[in-house]
Amino acid sequence: MRSFTRFALPYWLATLFIALYFAVVLNLPIYAKISEIFSHLEQVKLGFIISIPLFFILALNLIFQLFSWPFLFKPFFILLILLSSIVSYSSFNYGTIFDQDMLVNILETNAGEASSYISLYSLTWILGLGVLPSVLLALLPIKKERTFIRFIAKKCLAMILSVLGILLIAALYYQDYSSVGRNNSYLNKMIIPTQFVYSAYGQVKDSYFSKPMVYKTLATDAKQIANAAANTSANKPNLIIFLLGETARAQNYQYHGYARDTNAYTQAYHPFFFSNMSSCGTATAVSVPCLFSNMNKANFNRKQADHQDNLLDILQRAGINLLWKENDGGDKAVAKNIPLINIDTSRQDQQCNGHSCYDMVLLENLDQQISAMSGNRMIVMHLMGSHGPTYFQRYPSSMATYQPDCPRADIENCSIEQIQNSYDNSIRYTDFVTAQVIKHLQSLQQYNTALIYVSDHGESLGENGLFLHGMPYSLAPETQTKVPLLFWMSPGFAKQKHIDSSCLNASRDKPYSHDNLFHSLLGLMDVSTQEYHASEDIFSPCRSLTNSSF
Repeated sequence: MRSFTRFALPYWLATLFIALYFAVVLNLPIYAKISEIFSHLEQVKLGFIISIPLFFILALNLIFQLFSWPFLFKPFFILLILLSSIVSYSSFNYGTIFDQDMLVNILETNAGEASSYISLYSLTWILGLGVLPSVLLALLPIKKERTFIRFIAKKCLAMILSVLGILLIAALYYQDYSSVGRNNSYLNKMIIPTQFVYSAYGQVKDSYFSKPMVYKTLATDAKQIANAAANTSANKPNLIIFLLGETARAQNYQYHGYARDTNAYTQAYHPFFFSNMSSCGTATAVSVPCLFSNMNKANFNRKQADHQDNLLDILQRAGINLLWKENDGGDKAVAKNIPLINIDTSRQDQQCNGHSCYDMVLLENLDQQISAMSGNRMIVMHLMGSHGPTYFQRYPSSMATYQPDCPRADIENCSIEQIQNSYDNSIRYTDFVTAQVIKHLQSLQQYNTALIYVSDHGESLGENGLFLHGMPYSLAPETQTKVPLLFWMSPGFAKQKHIDSSCLNASRDKPYSHDNLFHSLLGLMDVSTQEYHASEDIFSPCRSLTNSSF
């Protein structure tokens, strides 16, 4: 142990080494992206290339010196290294950017979802880049300065030299940094650990240090129009099943022109497919609450959405009977005021593996659940859909149509072909589940029935080096923001709602978004309220006798 003390470092030097480790090792994702950017440039100065890691070392040393204090030093940097190794793994392998929306999504991920990201490769990365350096730091002896003045003086000197180094680099290569940064503004969001620490600070501030919001009740005037609320033999009650999909992108739908028969099962039912549908976000924690709120994408605020009525609350106030069936790890507080059934994913049977269940499980006891409701009713089924990275667990082996697939969680070690095959299998299985729901609705002759399927967001499958989802919306590719919207209705539903099918067909390619669904569902359920805007209702232009009370 005495020999080990020979390697004791003063605080300022130990902090510099930590900055060096972060700059050179943990920031591998940003170097990979910068390398890709440079490969498309005609010429790049060698000095500019060399200056980039030097700039990171100096900048991080400047920041880290602010947190380099006795009693705080080791706990703070050990935690930072461990968290940063996880961020580094996700950013390098999937292109994930850890902004505040992504952190919310992570915090709302349950154990079953989180386990799908665990693999030998991910554990090796985190052990090698996170745990091992943390152990070394924990064992590292720190040399204490003789006086506090001397301690402060060396810290200040280290910070001053860092600032001077940054100024020198700026003097030599400001134009290069400015050009690359201006054309690739997302790069600053990739720097580890500054971006995720800043996002974490924002989340903590919003959650614990902001003024509590008063719950806001909306649409107190909500009511069903008279002819919709009456349940006579000539006017059977309405039943809508709303399938809320997970991670399905429109580009891989056969209806969208995709070469594969990913919609082989629903084709027989001739659903309406809307080809130009955009999501509100790129992660479930944003898209789902936004979809059901009266706010649109431009002004959506999750905290506000959690403290006011949403579409389901308004429908319930109007007398619509509701039920939410959950198979995707959480309703994101959307169904907090209505009956909710969580699928028991700990089961181990033909539908479940102890961690997750195939979406066909949502049809269990469906008849009894419908019968237990009264009047006009809507059931939301939250699908597991194509939740990655374990796409292979979203469909039974008997439905693994496209081969070879990727039967593992660390998809970065599969070929792009395997990943796409697994993903397409999951899309095809979702189409099978959708077809089974439609088939069941057709058999329920005592109701006027309809089905809506929409995904919460899309997915990247290796395009431009990106995988999964959750990119900041302004930077996200269309594969993460363009989602499928399917609509099917029984003849009785079409007749009762006076919906012109040819008109719907003509509007299939119009640009719509999640913003439209709030008003579209109020319209389909004939709920009159000042919160409803017919101009935002997808179906309103195709209803020949829209009630004037809307």
